[in-house]
Amino acid sequence: MVIGIDLGGTKIEGVVLGDDLVPLERRRVPTERERGYEHIIERVAGLVEALRATAPGSDVVGIGTPGSLSARDGTLKNSNTVCLNGRSLHADLERRLGLRVLLENDANCFALAEARAGAGQGHAMVFGVILGTGVGGGLVHDGRLWSGPQHIAGEWGHHAIDPAGPPCYCGQRGCVETLLSGPALEAAYRAAGGPPLAAAEIAARAATGERAARDVVDRYLDRFGRALANVIDVLDPDVVVLGGGLSKLEALYDCGRAAVARYVFNDELRTPIVPNRLGDSAGVIGAALLARQRSS
Repeated sequence: MVIGIDLGGTKIEGVVLGDDLVPLERRRVPTERERGYEHIIERVAGLVEALRATAPGSDVVGIGTPGSLSARDGTLKNSNTVCLNGRSLHADLERRLGLRVLLENDANCFALAEARAGAGQGHAMVFGVILGTGVGGGLVHDGRLWSGPQHIAGEWGHHAIDPAGPPCYCGQRGCVETLLSGPALEAAYRAAGGPPLAAAEIAARAATGERAARDVVDRYLDRFGRALANVIDVLDPDVVVLGGGLSKLEALYDCGRAAVARYVFNDELRTPIVPNRLGDSAGVIGAALLARQRSS
């Protein structure tokens, strides 16, 4: 049995994973990131200690987190939970837990889980996509996570497709995350004169023909096509698996796919673009798989 932790901006989820990749126990606690870095460390520690009652022999914990470790000094970078940036999260967690910690980007954990136990099974190269509060990605080849020497492989959310677009927390403008995240879609609809609505409701209004919603969603799908075609041009993956809250938008799999085909550098689009199978369990299962790979 292995323990995995998904450290999100809103909640922290933990799981004990058995041999058949079925969670034996799951727990969630609010992150309360507004209370700062040390508080988040304690939230993770409390969750791990509770899960060890089910898996007392576990001496390694896999943790997925927004951002990734700097190859330069080992601190966390690129996290939209900004209180984690520049901090020695990996070392501090190991010190607090008294256990070996394997820390990876949360989108990498999603991709690993879907490649090993979800919609990417049977494919050699899997590109996992997160479309939610943020936009991220992870790359798995032959069942093994590839994060790259700088730990930024798969970070398609921070390539710019509109240099004149909105500013991003990373310091650039027009990043994919500023245009394809859930908050970006919702803000675009409000800017078009619509009321404050969740992304799913905006998509539903677009499907009924409401002009403002349709225009916003059409522009969103066109940008999705441009951005994902860039990734496919570079990686040519065997499958793209979509995750995150916006992955439930049906338009991504027909009109969105058509937009990718329009921009990809090929005479056809063969790459399957599919929804995830593991739902909101993927991230935490992927984190546990980090621990399993190390212990196997």
